[in-house]
Amino acid sequence: MKTTLIMVRHAESPYIFGKERSRELSAKGKEAANKVKEILAEHKNISIVSSPYTRAVQTVQPLAEWKGLSITEYEELRERPIKGLNYKLEERELVKAIQQSFVDKNFCLEGGGESTAEAQSRAIPVIHQLLKDHQGKTVVIGTYGNIMTIMMNYFDEKFGFDFWHRTSKPDIYELSFFQNNLVRIQRLWQHG
Repeated sequence: MKTTLIMVRHAESPYIFGKERSRELSAKGKEAANKVKEILAEHKNISIVSSPYTRAVQTVQPLAEWKGLSITEYEELRERPIKGLNYKLEERELVKAIQQSFVDKNFCLEGGGESTAEAQSRAIPVIHQLLKDHQGKTVVIGTYGNIMTIMMNYFDEKFGFDFWHRTSKPDIYELSFFQNNLVRIQRLWQHG
């Protein structure tokens, strides 16, 4: 029996230091969230889950409202902090650290960072539970580029740094599972 997970990377959200949880979508991001709704509106028998962070929830909210569904939030699906949430990191350093974290899954920066292995150990049990609870159905997941890639990497290691670097905001990937085994990943839409 096929079970489908649809990963929806959040739409554009202006970066505000210290507001990782509460950052909202920009006006452009809200328009893109409506496009996500249009793309996924025809899917039947779905459930919607998300990280509790505002930008992820807001990206799948129009779809939830259209379908008359609630969004179940999972703290374990939050984005991965590569270097504690209260530490500013130059973009170049951040990208280099993310690249290293896919080469060495136990690598993280000091000061509260989380390795790829640690992020997988908190997020993948939720994925397994979703596959079990929604067997034969479709689950839409509001997520982020880094943790989305980390979850996909758990099932297929070809999804790593290069893949993450090519994702857009938003981005939609359909993961098809048969008896908890990933059989296919298909991109449904790339913004921009």
